[in-house]
Amino acid sequence: MIQPRTLKGFRDYLPEAMMPREGLIDAAKRVYRSYGFAPIDTPALEYAEVLTGKGSDETDRQMYRFEDHGGRDVGLRFDLTVPLARFAAQHVGVLGTPFKRYHIASVWRGENTQRGRYREFMQCDFDTIGTKSLVSDIETALVIHDLMRAIGFEGFQIRVNNRKVLSGVLEKLSLADRSTEVLRALDKLAKIGREKVAEEMMAAAGATAEQADQVLKLAEVAGSNTEILKQLEPLVAGSEKGEEGLAQLRDLLEATGAAGVTDARLAIDVSIARGLDYYTGTIFETFLDQLPGIGSVCSGGRYDNLASLYTKEQLPGVGASLGLDRLLAAMEELELIEKVSTPAPVFIPYFDEKSLGAYLKLAAQLRAAGIGVEVYPEAKKLGQQLKYADRRGFKIAIIAGDRELSEGKCQVKNLLGGDATDESLADNAAAVVARIQKILESL
Repeated sequence: MIQPRTLKGFRDYLPEAMMPREGLIDAAKRVYRSYGFAPIDTPALEYAEVLTGKGSDETDRQMYRFEDHGGRDVGLRFDLTVPLARFAAQHVGVLGTPFKRYHIASVWRGENTQRGRYREFMQCDFDTIGTKSLVSDIETALVIHDLMRAIGFEGFQIRVNNRKVLSGVLEKLSLADRSTEVLRALDKLAKIGREKVAEEMMAAAGATAEQADQVLKLAEVAGSNTEILKQLEPLVAGSEKGEEGLAQLRDLLEATGAAGVTDARLAIDVSIARGLDYYTGTIFETFLDQLPGIGSVCSGGRYDNLASLYTKEQLPGVGASLGLDRLLAAMEELELIEKVSTPAPVFIPYFDEKSLGAYLKLAAQLRAAGIGVEVYPEAKKLGQQLKYADRRGFKIAIIAGDRELSEGKCQVKNLLGGDATDESLADNAAAVVARIQKILESL
């Protein structure tokens, strides 16, 4: 006998876990489509040369990489942004620019597992390709804001920074040629603390203690958005790149404010750097007020040079990714997920063997009205079937025996509230449909 088990870092999704997962995906699709983003898909497996050296040394180490049966060096995608750059370069002639896409699919990283993080996980990305306009950065912030609200969160904060601000300060500190190593270290500030980040900057980037201290002082700038902008002015003064980044931050905040996003929801955080090497401008991370320790649940930013590895045509991009599994783990911890194992709200017990046709007819009438229905497949005692309905999380049961059916009626029972009413089956069960809809609206 083969022992049924899953690999470390991988998991099965039972219906009660998969249903809220699909609910989040549906919410993401609605928001993305409302902004004009179109769906695409790409292969899970890419040539290794497409993937390596595009994220960071860490993502290269974590990549599932192997030789396929044709002797090709291949790897499983570790995110959806790098494949997008390849996709855009390959199809830009057909797509045209700007091109707005969303992509919801699994990615793989052979990393240590942690709360809400597995080696196979799903990302829900949206990106705009082919424009450097700050309007697309602003829209990215607005999409994240609307996405979090569509999922059901009100207590969240989108933290924004600009890589150009960081790069400008590094220029002034003579660390521009080691910016990758410095920013990778800085990105770990929340996880490992100031002292260890300083040590890593000195070890990996060759920074002096004074240089590391100055970078960390930049990251520790705090206050309201207006106060932070003011404090950053002298720090980037004299650096063209830094001043440009600061101006972009100011314009982004002004525009999102005009669209109704408050400073409490969108705040400058100079400490975020995003560890991936390809970011060049605006960067975003999103945290839940009730569970900040779970990490960012929606992150991204601007990357203007990634596609240059695949084409001579300039294809700048900006976008973000919803961390679906991490967000689900947070929702589970906050008890925001309803425990149900069925997508259908209505259950029809099959306890009168002679009435199968009547049950199936009623189920068809309800489905035609847009109501999900499950008919039990075996003629068993009503009590047994209602226990099944309770265990699966059905909201309503339609109970009809031979007597009720002969009288042209059925009982509509609210399984959550306990009340029940007799309803007519006439006119394609219009009264039954109306009663069901009323119950569902009240839940």
